[in-house]
Amino acid sequence: MKLLTAIINKNDAGQVGKALTKAGFAYTKMASVGGFLTAGNTTFLIGVDDGKVDDVLDVIKNNSASRKEYAPSPVFAEHGMMTITPPLEVQVGGAIVFVQPVERFEKM
Repeated sequence: MKLLTAIINKNDAGQVGKALTKAGFAYTKMASVGGFLTAGNTTFLIGVDDGKVDDVLDVIKNNSASRKEYAPSPVFAEHGMMTITPPLEVQVGGAIVFVQPVERFEKM
């Protein structure tokens, strides 16, 4: 058995959740925040048999998309002058998925 921890862009979370349910995969969903852009994400915890990992990854991949966003502009103050750098455009979205082995699983 494996535990998949999938961090999904908040704009894709609803579609990913619907697709996982339609494909028969149960999950737990939590709100989360990323550190770089301090943007909202959704983290899914999905427990599956080893042979179903690729099926879950396909569902996530097919229902999440990458996009471009702008990182906040840093402001520097030095020698009494403020310097504002232009916003940095970064590629975000899609999904980050961690696959971990599960030593023991019990429903109580």
